[in-house]
Order: sequence, then C-alpha cells, then structure tokens
Amino acid sequence: MDVDVLIIGAGVVGSAIAYYLAKTDLKVAVIEKEEDVCTGTSKANSGIVHAGFDAIPNTLKAKFNVEGANLIPKLAKLLNFEYKQNGALVLCFDEKLRDHVEDLYQRGIANGVKDLKIIEKDEILKREPNVSEDVVCALYAPTSGIVCPFGMTIALAENAADNGVQFIFNEAVETIQRVQDGWKVNDRYHAKVLVNAAGLYADEIHNQFVDQKMNITPRRGEYLLFDRSVGDLCSHTLFQLPTEKGKGVLITPTVHGNILVGPNAQAVETKENVNTTALGQEEIRSKAQITIKHLPFNQVIRTFSGLRATPNGFDFVVGQTADHFYDAAGIESPGLSSAPAIGKWIAQQISEQLNAKDNPHYIATRKGFIDVKQLSDEEWNDLIQQDPAYGIIVCRCETITAGSIQDALTRSLPARSLDGIKRRVRAGMGRCQAGFCLPRSMEIMQEQLGISLEDIQLTNSHSKLITSKVKEGIHDGKQ
Repeated sequence: MDVDVLIIGAGVVGSAIAYYLAKTDLKVAVIEKEEDVCTGTSKANSGIVHAGFDAIPNTLKAKFNVEGANLIPKLAKLLNFEYKQNGALVLCFDEKLRDHVEDLYQRGIANGVKDLKIIEKDEILKREPNVSEDVVCALYAPTSGIVCPFGMTIALAENAADNGVQFIFNEAVETIQRVQDGWKVNDRYHAKVLVNAAGLYADEIHNQFVDQKMNITPRRGEYLLFDRSVGDLCSHTLFQLPTEKGKGVLITPTVHGNILVGPNAQAVETKENVNTTALGQEEIRSKAQITIKHLPFNQVIRTFSGLRATPNGFDFVVGQTADHFYDAAGIESPGLSSAPAIGKWIAQQISEQLNAKDNPHYIATRKGFIDVKQLSDEEWNDLIQQDPAYGIIVCRCETITAGSIQDALTRSLPARSLDGIKRRVRAGMGRCQAGFCLPRSMEIMQEQLGISLEDIQLTNSHSKLITSKVKEGIHDGKQ
C-alpha cells in the first residue's frame, strides 16, 4: 500500500495529526498495534484541558498547551464531543507558600493564559464549599476545562476516517526501512513521510533513525472514579499547589457527572504495567483528603491506572528530526490539551513539504452519538418511531440504548470490542460496571457483526470473554 503519510500510533496525538492532514489531498494512513484508537495513555488520564500556567515559558509544552486549549472548544462544537469550561483552582494550604502561587500566576501570564487571578479563602469556599477550611489562597484559571479523552480522540479519528484517512488496526510496527523515496514499514506499507506518534514506544522508533537518542520512562498514575450520585462534590478542577513533596493529586468533575481523583506518580519498569496497587490507592486517598476532608470513598465505582510517556528531557519532542521523519514523542501532561495544536502544526509542516492542496470533498463536521438522556420525552418518542432500537435500554446505569450500541458498531471507524463500545457510548461505564448490560451488549455485537459469542473480545484478541461452554458435552443428564 502506497501513501503520502503514515502515522504510527492512534492515540490522541496521532488522531489529531490525521484529522488535520485529512483537510488536504494527501493520502494518509494510521497504523496501530491495538484494535482501536485511544487504547493507551490517551484513554487513562485526567481529562483536563489545562489552561497553560504550569508549563515553563518558551517551551513546546507551553506553546502547544495554550494553543491546544484554545482549539478544543471549537473542535468540540464541530466534531460533537463533550467539553466543559469549568475553570480550575490551584489550592494553597500553607501561608508560607503564597509566593509559589504568585510564581505560577506570573508563569501563566508569560505563557499567554487569559483571565488568571489569585483569590482568597472566602472566595474559594464560596465557589467550592467542600474544600478544606485549611485553604489559604488559590490561583484561579477560568479558561481551564474538562473533556472526555476517548470521546475527543474518537471524534478526531472518526472525522479523519470520514475524510479518507485509512486506519490499520491490530498490526504492530515490526520493521521500518529507509528507501530511496521514503519509508517502508512491515514490508508492505510505503510512505513518503513517516510520523512517530507511538506514545510509550516512540523512543524505540526514534532511536533507529535520529542521532540524538531518546529514552521514555513509563510513569504510572492511578485514579479513583466516583459514582455520579456524588458528582456535586466540586464544580471546578481542584489542584494542589506543588510543593517539595510533589504535585499532590487533583479532584475534578468529569463531563459525564462523575468525580475523578488522582493521579499519583510511580516509575515502572515495563510499558504495559497498568496495575493498580493497594499502596497507590492509599496514597491517593490520603492526599485527596488534604483538599476535601470527607470524601465518600464508599462511592468509588472504579479504580484504574494509566502510563505517562515521560521523556529523558523535560519537553515534548515535536518536529522533523530526520529527513521526512517527524516525531510527536514524549507527550506527557499536558499532552491531551496540547494534542490538537501538535496535530495542526505537524500537518502544516508536512503539507508544505509535500505541496499538498486542500481536500475538495472535505467534511468539516461530525454527527455525535445520540444520548437519549439529553432528549425530551417527545424527541425520544420521535426517535423511537424512526428506529425502535432506541427504545430498548441495554445499560440501565447510563441509559444506553440498543440503537446507540448499533451505531457504535457501524460508523466509519466502528467499535470492534466491548471496550470500544464503552468508549463511544458508555455502555458499561456506570455504577455496576457492565454487571447487567454485558450479555446484551455481546448479543448485539454478535447480531451486528455476524460473529460468534466466543469471538467477542473485551479489548484485543488476548481478552476474549468466553473460553468454553460449561455444559458442552453434557447430554440427556447422563453426565
């Protein structure tokens, strides 16, 4: 297969690059080792659109963070994914550290963050009455927001697919050769330009072709997800002021009405170690209670962890680092916020290099998935008249219908696993964590895809749910 551009990795950065390249007439493909987009670092993070006050001025992190945060609200409207500008507070609990709040404020001003201000205890508690009375002051960043990280990634990738980008799943990059007119990958894909957006594995690809070597350390962060019944604990994203003891943990609402607490930071040896640990969970609980003292831990419905791709340098590695080879590597926090700006910038560089023209058939908008909870009774009844599957509730916790699950399985970038459905329409994301809806979701996959129940997988081919039939071989009560 011949393409102009081959992107390695279908996380949020790779998908953002694909999205912006799809605006051109270039032939673009994305290769991903897993079964879907957003299966690595991009799916397991805080979902924060950082305002940009934390990054060191004049770094790529500062540049792309602020630019990306400005792009995301516009993209959310065009591509129909959840986003909310809820604002953030960086809370100081020690009068002696007030100067550090001022330092963050000045850093944010230098980075071009708008409307920052330092507020005092009375205003903090007025805004967030559940915050500890020990709070002294805070940096208030009203432009900070929250987003669904998989919703945003899927929207970018799906629109790219709608505009002709080809996604190649379940294929790891095994070999890369430099050839006379570009690159050959896995002896079957030929590209003029290669883009390395391989997340935790970006160093392994980079080091084959770039003299200045890179080392990426996987840094694990664990989280606690609270039920939507306690979603009113806070409305802003609540950070703790970084101290010599570390950054602390954050408490934030999600766009779906939950509360998310975390992460901690633990260097791990392998790039697949996403275990949660008793010590890690206890660390998060202890630190979170500095911010809100009486957190209802009995309402935690899920614990999970993600891995940050931490480079040996302190900054992102973004740009053409070898001939017709672009890196988008070492994208740790604020990577989610920065992804659209990184994608736009790399796409512009490649477009100029390859003399690309505009895509004459470009589709600018994307239809989002229908959330029946957002419909009036009349609207929902009208929808059921058009498609009765939208009247069958499969996931009771999140009110997800058979119609939405069918939609997730039939898009231009369809779900091919139960987690793929979950990331698109939230079936199984609620309090019972798929305890009730899993069998029916599997039946819909079986019907829609024409596959057996034994072939249905949670994520990749190593995670099939059915391994054998309990009663196989039992006939007429003889066994």
